[in-house]
Amino acid sequence: CFLCHRYLQPPGTWIQCSLESRELLALCLKKIKASLSKVRLIDAGFIWTEPHSKRLKLKLTVQKEVINGAVLQQVFVVEYIVQSQMCEDCHRIEAKDFWKAVVQVRQKTLHKKTFYYLEQLILKHRLHQNTLRIKEIHDGLDFYYSSKQQAQKMVDFLQCTVPSRSKSSQRLISHDIHSNVYNYKSTFSVEIVPICKDNVVCLSPKLAQSLGNMSQICVCIRVTSTIHLIDPTTLQIAEIDGNTYWRHPFNSLFHPKQLEEFIIMDINRVQEKKKGAGAGARSNKHTLAEAWVQKTSELNTDRQYFCCTHLGHILNPGDLVLGSVLFLILIKKSYDRTKRQRRRNWKLKELDRDREGMDTDDERQYQDFLEDLEEDEAIRKNVNIYRNADVPVESDTDDDGPPRISLAEMLEDLHISQDATGGEGATM
Repeated sequence: CFLCHRYLQPPGTWIQCSLESRELLALCLKKIKASLSKVRLIDAGFIWTEPHSKRLKLKLTVQKEVINGAVLQQVFVVEYIVQSQMCEDCHRIEAKDFWKAVVQVRQKTLHKKTFYYLEQLILKHRLHQNTLRIKEIHDGLDFYYSSKQQAQKMVDFLQCTVPSRSKSSQRLISHDIHSNVYNYKSTFSVEIVPICKDNVVCLSPKLAQSLGNMSQICVCIRVTSTIHLIDPTTLQIAEIDGNTYWRHPFNSLFHPKQLEEFIIMDINRVQEKKKGAGAGARSNKHTLAEAWVQKTSELNTDRQYFCCTHLGHILNPGDLVLGSVLFLILIKKSYDRTKRQRRRNWKLKELDRDREGMDTDDERQYQDFLEDLEEDEAIRKNVNIYRNADVPVESDTDDDGPPRISLAEMLEDLHISQDATGGEGATM
């Protein structure tokens, strides 16, 4: 296929084969399997040809037993001519509207952190390979498929990956009354919970009580297949799945643009409070602390604020933090973004999709997601991170600097050259 560069394996399977690969060698040998039935194949390898010549050459070594047990060996060259055509999948992609099912993924929130995380999971598990088209709109993504089964597979993956709910519908396109054949187009609508990392939420009294008498004001520290919450005053943690959320829905009290920058004037680690009756589990990765903070915009005044925080393990006097005066909750530690981008020696892959209605702050939101990966090891385990060879490697001796991803967690971005398997007559 001259679009996706796959090869046809009769009768109707298209397989991905790079030049001079084992897969392509096996495909070529099947073409002459009948001719080799009376001899024994000893060795096979490619002879280098120009990649754009539409010619493939194989150097074969065969043996056959002749009179009185003597063995005759011969080396010869087989030449193949590559014929280009278009596979069925590419036909559907070129037709644009030739799709049978669409999965519409939506999230009613101002930040796209969950979508960036979801994109990396789709890339890691290669669920985008069967899509005819991926279209991005202002509040989500649309995935187009050639069959309803492929769309249902994507819906099942989404429900296992992020807290969400879905519904389906179908529309009759045509009907053959003679053969009783119906042609439908199916639509799957998937709604992701409108909660992102670092959101401050207010739980209903009934939900807070069911989570071990948790405080109603909590901070979302992570969104995976469940919503991870922490009470910043007691370090009590809880997880909420999609079904529980839709029974007791709640929203973020303010969006990330409303966060203000504070400076830590003084901070003291304190002992955790005794658990009350029926209290749930507490986080072992956070430290309870009491802090005096001041807005960076009010440094010329004497106005300070007192609060409890769950970030006592990373905060020190003089550090910058982001928070809200509404409840005076410290959300996350703040670092110099320009310095972080300059020292970032890794990168992520992105889905090939049609972009429409892009917001001007999409780049800022994407940088927020990259910073979350640097700060949260649990999220990084589900994402393929690749080494960026364009950025030099620096030593990790800056203990006071922002968190960084180690080289051991990075993958090499593999690029296979045309002559990677050797020159003329190289064996496979």
